[in-house]
Amino acid sequence: MKINTGKGTISLQALLAIWSISAVASLPGLAISPILGDLTKIFPKATELELQMLTSLPSLLIIPFVLVAGKLSEGKQQLEILFWGLLIFFLSGVACLFAKSIFWLILISCLLGIGAGMVIPLSTGLVVEYFTGDWRVRQLGYSSAINNLALVLATALTGYLAEVNWHLPFLVYTLPGISLLLLGALRHQPSLPEPKESLQLQYSAIDRKKLVGLMLFYFFITYAVLVITYDISFLVEHHHMKSSFSGVIIALFFLAIMLPGLFLNRIIHALQSKTNLLSLILTAVGLIMVGYLHQPWLMVVGVLLAGLGYGVMQPIIYDKAATIAPPRSATLALSFVMAMNYLAVMVCPFILSLAREVFHMQSELFPFRMNGALVLCVAVVACCRRGAFVLGLDERYFTES
Repeated sequence: MKINTGKGTISLQALLAIWSISAVASLPGLAISPILGDLTKIFPKATELELQMLTSLPSLLIIPFVLVAGKLSEGKQQLEILFWGLLIFFLSGVACLFAKSIFWLILISCLLGIGAGMVIPLSTGLVVEYFTGDWRVRQLGYSSAINNLALVLATALTGYLAEVNWHLPFLVYTLPGISLLLLGALRHQPSLPEPKESLQLQYSAIDRKKLVGLMLFYFFITYAVLVITYDISFLVEHHHMKSSFSGVIIALFFLAIMLPGLFLNRIIHALQSKTNLLSLILTAVGLIMVGYLHQPWLMVVGVLLAGLGYGVMQPIIYDKAATIAPPRSATLALSFVMAMNYLAVMVCPFILSLAREVFHMQSELFPFRMNGALVLCVAVVACCRRGAFVLGLDERYFTES
């Protein structure tokens, strides 16, 4: 079976390899989450600093290695970088299963962060490398959907495995082994050159101004919706709901992010220059609903709206990043944009804490109300700049995609 790429065709095995890498990119940090509350029991002699290092160092290492992998990809060594990244990721996952001390777990988790950082930009970079135009937009949507679906399924799996034994959640880190097995299909299926009409061929270097705009926009929307994963459990407790309800809400949030990716082309062609505007409005309304309405079903609706809005904007940002760079630098441009996701994850708690201090607001409702208002402000700007590259879809972009 052959899959159309806009440049030619690739085999189904090659497409499955690309999809498997998209699934792997969502795994870093998942195995630690279900055992966070039990770390002091698992490692009774561990210091507070060591516990903080275990949760923060791997994420911190992902960012520079995302950028390093992006830079090295300019040398057309993408599959070699991907191979070593997947191998380090896989072997670190296996080693985590046998770690007996906090020191070794920190060290192995740092190696895992390095491997994951090498894989993450290529999970999207390979889509850009093999596909173009409408086909690229569609596949970036699928890649985003697969990434978020894998996140939901792996989160549920690690939670179950953690109840059996604290080592078992690390089994999810061995999934890159599947991608390693499928990598041969890509080695036998090199990508074809971009067609003459491709926007990428109009650039001799990355358009830095547009890249910075995309980075800032991606950082902002990621930070804005992260409040759901960071603060929803406190809000659920504030409303005297069952603690398990927060897990349901977070799962529904990631499922909502996944859904637009399956229909991204249709959404873009239907909404055109209003795509980001309406997505921002959905996100803002969703966050405000969660912050102001107390009924469980209305909170669920709010979370779904926020997830849907974010799920539309994320793959579009990735596609735009690819179109502002020549083919050899597309993955590098993507790496800068994707690094913003992990930067937002790291600084979100600090921004929210600072905002609470500045505005003297300690309520669990405040983060949702504040972020909803901020997104609404950006939506107003997007309304005025619907034809701009970052906040809208200009004609050149929409003509190609």
